[in-house]
Amino acid sequence: MIIARVVGNVVATQKHDAHEGKKILLIQPLDLEGQPMGDVVVALDAVDAGIGDRVLAVQEGFSAMTSVGHIESPIDAAVIGVVDFVELA
Repeated sequence: MIIARVVGNVVATQKHDAHEGKKILLIQPLDLEGQPMGDVVVALDAVDAGIGDRVLAVQEGFSAMTSVGHIESPIDAAVIGVVDFVELA
């Protein structure tokens, strides 16, 4: 799992049947201090996140597929939570 910020949307007029009704988001992975880290990732939204939200995401096929409720869905990343705060001990 990674923490990321939603930085955009992807609009697709045609997509796989398993993705109908789901948003496709662009997410920027963040380090533990909240700074951008690495490349922007395309992820299917399972929690109705929006631009600017800090989110929890998975980047592994089976975890992503099951989190959106479609084990046959051809995805490798999904947004699975909206992060309220992060506390480092």
